[in-house]
Amino acid sequence: MKREIEFSKPLSKTVITIGTFDGVHIGHRKIIKRIVESAENSALESAVLTFFPHPRMVLQKEVGIELINTIEERKQILENTGIDHLIIHPFTRAFSRLTAQEYIEEVLVKKLQAKKVIIGYDHRFGRNRNADIEDLKKYGEKYGFEVEEISKQDVDEVAVSSTKIRKALQEGDVEKANTYLGSNFLLTGIIVKGKGLGKDLGFPTANLKIEEAYKLIPKTGVYVVKALINNEEFFGMMNIGYNPTVGGSEKTIETYFFNLDKNLYGKKLQIEMLKRIREEKKFSGVEELIEAMKEDQAFSEKYIHQFKTQ
Repeated sequence: MKREIEFSKPLSKTVITIGTFDGVHIGHRKIIKRIVESAENSALESAVLTFFPHPRMVLQKEVGIELINTIEERKQILENTGIDHLIIHPFTRAFSRLTAQEYIEEVLVKKLQAKKVIIGYDHRFGRNRNADIEDLKKYGEKYGFEVEEISKQDVDEVAVSSTKIRKALQEGDVEKANTYLGSNFLLTGIIVKGKGLGKDLGFPTANLKIEEAYKLIPKTGVYVVKALINNEEFFGMMNIGYNPTVGGSEKTIETYFFNLDKNLYGKKLQIEMLKRIREEKKFSGVEELIEAMKEDQAFSEKYIHQFKTQ
């Protein structure tokens, strides 16, 4: 796997697909599988061209945009799909001003050595997105690359999946989101010092700080989670919310890992979300909160046992 963020040198001849690939879900994977197989059958190399920041973050200065993956998560997932090259092109205003012909010539032909482009029927490109797949086919004839069109049915499956995943996560239904993703939804961040309230309650928690403001955080509540820590799998329960019972006002992401006695401060952690247990509630007092957390743990451990034996 070769990753080129800036185009330092032209690639070998490629079969390529282009897109945002937020979530890298089952619809995306179907398209990527198609380019990998096509490349193998044609003795070419497979490549995915994606962009960062998201075009809407640059062109519309959209501050409220919520993405399923951070760019690091997207890299990690795409690199494990079997492709030869992942190209993450910086999306800038200058890049958005390239004409369709400039984009085809400079990026697809000279840099990516595209011999085949597998793309959706509704793909648009070039300045103001004014060129479409019919234009792409004409450029293909001119510059010597084939265009394979992904059907409306397949494209709709991809578009709907991303929308459905975001909606499921916003509603707290991580199980449904994970089904569409074909993997578990990830939260990646650094463990920072919290107020130590969990420790006082007998449930010491790791407080996850996510730097990327655009990362979609699921609905507040309590979740069953797992993480790989020093190559060892640990399960636990996560609370996303404001800790109302103890007068909290800031949103936090705190995880109590079962059977873990390690200092995690400063450690980068990737947590997989498995299931939502319940809403975050304001209890009458600390005793009631502790009882609820014990019930959450019992539920989690039962769920984990089933999860491991599936």
